[in-house]
Amino acid sequence: MGILEGKRLLVTGVLTDSSIAFSVAKLAQQEGAQIVLTGFGRLSLVERIAKRLPEPPPVLELDITSTEHLDSLADRVGEHLGGLDGVVHAIGFAPQTALGGNFLNTSWEDVATAVQISTYSFKSLAVAALPLMKEGGAIVGLDFDATKAWPVYDWMGVAKAGLESCSRYLARDLGKHGIRVNLVAAGPLRTMAAKSIPGFGEFEDSWPAKAPIGWDINDPIPAAKACVALLSDWFPATTGEIVHVDGGVHAIGA
Repeated sequence: MGILEGKRLLVTGVLTDSSIAFSVAKLAQQEGAQIVLTGFGRLSLVERIAKRLPEPPPVLELDITSTEHLDSLADRVGEHLGGLDGVVHAIGFAPQTALGGNFLNTSWEDVATAVQISTYSFKSLAVAALPLMKEGGAIVGLDFDATKAWPVYDWMGVAKAGLESCSRYLARDLGKHGIRVNLVAAGPLRTMAAKSIPGFGEFEDSWPAKAPIGWDINDPIPAAKACVALLSDWFPATTGEIVHVDGGVHAIGA
């Protein structure tokens, strides 16, 4: 038996098989979970990627900014799984003008887009899934350490700081429902999201050298394993936490 045997999970953010979310979905199935994926904009692409999983799961459309999609999510997921034991939030976006060293010139409209999709969506997804989590469970979000001002990350860094705060408030308010809320702060990985960040090469060049135990920018499995562990029953008293999976860079002040 796997550590997620019998668990029912909703996994967002699977766009390519190089994403952390894809690795989470794959490991979750291998550990015994049933899953449903969501996608938006390129639903056919998500459906194609889903076929590469051990057991191709259902794929539902979810625009995280759509009240209609959020209001209907519980019913649509419930048709496939009946209920939920866990949710993976792997949603983030910032316009190009909010990244790449343009911090002082970014318009509020573009900042608002980054915050709505990358930060507020964590609360939106949690509330939408809540009716299906009657027996409690776990919500895990993907983070990038927001304690520092990183090169080129700019307003996405601000959005991630908001995500970290949001997770603590969700932990506070969902605890009474038996729901744990945690984040996994992964080091930089060569994903589609990373490729959209101007100057991302700065991370690629420096991070592996700084990490005390090394860091492979092409390997999402360590971060995915942390997510799966937090979704399991092996962290029954942990909530409001940020688990860093970054080779140790966050700890050494490099």
